[in-house]
Amino acid sequence: MPEISDTAPDFTLPRDGGGEVTLSDLRGGAVVLFFYPRDDTPGCTKESIGFSEHLPAFADAGAQVFGISRDSVAKHDKFVAKHGLTTPLLSDEGSTVCEDYGVWVEKNMYGRKSMGIERSTFLIDSDGKIARVWRKVKVPGHVDDVLEATRALA
Repeated sequence: MPEISDTAPDFTLPRDGGGEVTLSDLRGGAVVLFFYPRDDTPGCTKESIGFSEHLPAFADAGAQVFGISRDSVAKHDKFVAKHGLTTPLLSDEGSTVCEDYGVWVEKNMYGRKSMGIERSTFLIDSDGKIARVWRKVKVPGHVDDVLEATRALA
């Protein structure tokens, strides 16, 4: 599980709308990665819409923002179209990146244990180092907190 000041684990993942994103190609600017459990669920929808609404402010702060879940690119495309999202969504169907970032965890819901993504956000600086980590994220106010930390990094 990467911690603050560690080099962020590199990856290449497919994105909604086609193409791929490689984290190391984004050096020179800040990157926000928000990991979320599933497309089109209430909390994930609110979080994705929040990041999309604030995307210009993140860009002004010199940061790119990406959402990551285990959903397929096809599911991401439907989610983006349904909610008019502008934040790029990356597909980690094999959970490799989720495991590298320590967000693929055992969850306990209603007494039933299962594996899933723990809602988490990573702020990565222009050198590819982790500057800030939010784990077990609660959606209300989260995007504002991440934006404030991103602005402070610039």
